Amino acid sequence: MTTNVSPINIAQETFSERGVQRRLGGVALLVLTGISLIFSLYQLSVAAFHPLSSLVMRALHVGFLLTLTFILFPPYKRARHDRVAPGDWLLAGAAFLLACYQWIYEVDLIQRAGDPSTLDLLVGTAMIALLFEAARRILGLALPAICATFLLYGLFGQYLPGDLAHRGYDFAQIVDQIGFGTEGIFGIPTLVSASYIFLFVLFGAFLEHAGMINLFNSVALGFVGHTKGGAAKVAVVSSGLMGSISGSGVANVLTTGQFTIPLMKRFGYSGVFAGAVEATSSMGGQIMPPVMGAVAFIMAENLNVPYVEIVKAALVPAILYYATVFWMVHLEAGRRNLDGLSKEDCPNPWQAIREQWYLVLPLAGLVGMLFNGFTPMYSGMVGLALCAILILGAAVAARLSATAFRVVFWVAVGIGASLLVKWGVYPVLIVIALLVAACFFVQGGRDTLRVMRASLVDGARQALPVGVACAIVGIIIGILTLTGAATNFAGFILKVGEDSLFVSLLLTMLICLVLGMGIPTIPNYIITSSIAAPALLDLGVPLIVSHLFVFYFGIMADLTPPVALAAFAASSVAKEPAMKIGLKAVQIAIAGFVVPFMAVYDNALMLQGDPSVLAVVYIVGKALLAITLWGAASIGYLRAPLAAWERVWAALAAFLLVAALPLTDEIGFAACAAFIGWHLIRSRRLNPA
Repeated sequence: MTTNVSPINIAQETFSERGVQRRLGGVALLVLTGISLIFSLYQLSVAAFHPLSSLVMRALHVGFLLTLTFILFPPYKRARHDRVAPGDWLLAGAAFLLACYQWIYEVDLIQRAGDPSTLDLLVGTAMIALLFEAARRILGLALPAICATFLLYGLFGQYLPGDLAHRGYDFAQIVDQIGFGTEGIFGIPTLVSASYIFLFVLFGAFLEHAGMINLFNSVALGFVGHTKGGAAKVAVVSSGLMGSISGSGVANVLTTGQFTIPLMKRFGYSGVFAGAVEATSSMGGQIMPPVMGAVAFIMAENLNVPYVEIVKAALVPAILYYATVFWMVHLEAGRRNLDGLSKEDCPNPWQAIREQWYLVLPLAGLVGMLFNGFTPMYSGMVGLALCAILILGAAVAARLSATAFRVVFWVAVGIGASLLVKWGVYPVLIVIALLVAACFFVQGGRDTLRVMRASLVDGARQALPVGVACAIVGIIIGILTLTGAATNFAGFILKVGEDSLFVSLLLTMLICLVLGMGIPTIPNYIITSSIAAPALLDLGVPLIVSHLFVFYFGIMADLTPPVALAAFAASSVAKEPAMKIGLKAVQIAIAGFVVPFMAVYDNALMLQGDPSVLAVVYIVGKALLAITLWGAASIGYLRAPLAAWERVWAALAAFLLVAALPLTDEIGFAACAAFIGWHLIRSRRLNPA
C-alpha cells in the first residue's frame, strides 16, 4: 500500500492546546518513541483483555500521560527544545512510579480506604502536584488556576461568609478524596479517557496516516470545488468530515487548515474569513456524528445512556450548524463574486473513492457497531482492528492482480470483522500477525509497517492534552462532591429560573463561555455539567438536552474571543490577527449560539420525547428559514447586496422564529415571507437578466 501521508517524525515540532513540543533526536527520541508505543499497546491490551482492576488501569493511564508530558513539553517557552533536561527525566520517572503505587499497594489501599497512611498522603500530594505541573505545561495556566481555586475552596472554604462556606475538611480528607478515590483525578473523566477516548484518538491517527485527510480533500474538491466559492466549501466539507473522526477541533485546524486556508486565500477570500471558516468547520466536528468529540463519550458514561442516544440527539443540530457555515460561505462568495475552481483542476471524487475505498470501511464498521448496541470500547477495538487489517492487507494485495486485490480485501474484512464480533480478539490478532509477517516480504510492505508504528506513536501523543485535562478536572469534581458546592450554585440558578427560564439559560451560556476562556471543551463541559446542568433539569429541561446545551457552548467558547483556541490556531496558518478571526467565526457560527436555545424550548429539534415527523419537520424548517435570513443579515447579501434597514428587517424576522413566545412564529413567518418577496422583486430590478 502506498499512502499519501508520510509517517510523522516524532522530532517534528507540533501544536498542542497550549504548549510547543520539544524537537528531539538521538537517544531521547528513541526513548520517547518507545514509551509512546508502550502506552498505545498498553491501552490496546487493556481494552482487549481487561487484565487490571479499573482503578489501577486509570492510575497507569495517568502515569503514562504525565511521563510523556514531562518528556515532550519544556517547563517554559525559553527552555531548550532540542533536549530533555535532567530534572524533567526525574519528573517523568517519578510520575510513573507514583502511578504504580496504586497497582503495588492495591489491596492495602482498599483496606484502609478513608484512613490514609502518612506514605499515602505523601504519594497523593506528589501526584496532585505533578498533575498541576503537567497541565500547566500542556494546557496553559487557565485550567490549573481554576482547579487550584476549587482546591483552595476545599481546604479553606469554611472561613467564607454565608452560604459559600462548608463545614470544613482536613488535609488528609482532601488528598484521599482527590488522589485515591474514584471521584478525584481517577474519576469518570479519566475512566472514559483510558477506555473510550484513547481508542478513538488512535483510530483517528490510523486513518490520518493512511491518507484519510487526502481522501476527504479529494472528495470535497470533486463535489463542491467547482461551485461558487468552492474553495471555502471544500474547507467546510473536508474539515467537517475529518473533525467527526478526530474529535479535536484545534488539531483539525492545523491539519486540514494547512491545505484549505491557503486555497481560500488564493481564490479571493480574505485571510480573516478563511481562518474563521476553517476554525468554525473544525470545531463543529466535535458535535458531528458518528464519532463526535471526546465529550460525547464522557456524557454517555455520565448520564448512563447508550452512546447512540447522544448521537441521535446531536444529529439535527449538527446538520443545522454545518448548513449555517455552508450558507455563510455561499453568501460571502456571492457578495465578492468569487467563482469556484475550474472543473479540470478538481479531482474526480469517484476515482478517489475507488482508489481508497477501503479507508471508509473501518468508519462504517465503527458506526454500524455503535448503532447496534455495542459499547464504545468494543466498537473502537473493532474499528482499530479493521484499520490494521485493511491497511496491512492493502500493502500485500497491491502486489496481486486487480481481481485478486478485491478478493483479498473482502476476505480479510470478512474474517476480521466476523471473528472479532463472534469469537473475540485472538483470531484477529492472528490475522494481523500474518499480514504483518507478509509485509516483510512484499515491496512497500516495510513502509506500511512504519506507517502503523507512526500511527501508534502519534496516537499516544495526540491523547496527551485530552487525557491530562480529564485527569485534572477530577479535582473539581472531587471538591464539588465532597463539599456539595454544586448544589448551592444549582439552587441559585433554580431561583433565577422561577422567574425566567431564558435568563437561567443565558446565565448558563455565559458561564460556559467564560470558563472556555483558556480551557478545552472537556473540562469546560465537566465543570458546567456538574454545576448548571442539574439545575436546568430541575427547571424541566430534559436530561440529554440540558447536557448538550452546556456542551455546545463549551465548543463555542473555543471560537469566542478574547481567548479562542481554534481562532489562534487558524491565525498561525492564515497569518491574520486571532481576535479578528474569532469575531468573524462567531458571526459564521451563529447557529451554534441559537440552536441550543431552540432545542430547550422545542425538544423535537434534538429528537427527544418521541416527537412526530411533522413536529421535527416543522422545527427544522423553521430553523433553516431563520438561518437563511440570519446569514443574509450577517453577510449583507442574498441575491443582491442588502441595505442596512433590510439587514435589520431580516435579522428581526429570523429572531421572531426562534423567540418561542406566543404569536412569534406567525409574525415571524409573515415577516420572512414579506422580506423574501420584497428582495426577489428588488433583485430582479437590479439584475433584469
